[in-house]
Amino acid sequence: STRFAVATYYVIATAEASSNLARYDGVRYGLRVEKPGASLEAMYEATRGAGFGREVKRRIILGTFVLSSGYYDAYYLRAQRARAVIRSDFERAFAEVDAIATPTSPTVAFRLGERIQDPLAMYLADVCTLPASLAGVPAISVPCGSAAPPGGGPPLPVGLQIIAPAWEEARLFTLAAAVERARR
Repeated sequence: STRFAVATYYVIATAEASSNLARYDGVRYGLRVEKPGASLEAMYEATRGAGFGREVKRRIILGTFVLSSGYYDAYYLRAQRARAVIRSDFERAFAEVDAIATPTSPTVAFRLGERIQDPLAMYLADVCTLPASLAGVPAISVPCGSAAPPGGGPPLPVGLQIIAPAWEEARLFTLAAAVERARR
């Protein structure tokens, strides 16, 4: 069920962002941009326009949509059900294994600013790390080497993600330390 993690995470995360950031209206919380003689509505618009970047605005709009009447059941509740299934999958896996190792990302590291114009590519880069976050289990990423990026170029870092059962951070740190020692 981890194949549903990206969609599940971005529905839940945007809903939470929308709900939590609603209080930053410039009246009690957050930045306030005032224009003399402007209405309360104009102050809200100016404040939110100046106080939130493009990505935050994108998440607020998406979150407001998934929480809106008529879409709440179709998106938010379904995402919460998917989250429960992902959590259950991890619980079953940890009944058989002590830890899970996965790539941290589906690709080698990308250069700073390389994907800034493509938010979808940035979202999809999280595909390997989101399942653990949704399941509420601890995970850590450790360097494990480097590889040439697709299309060539100098080698770039590759990460190994180690995932442990809930409340087993000590096991996670022990395994991560072992991986780091083995790389020396």
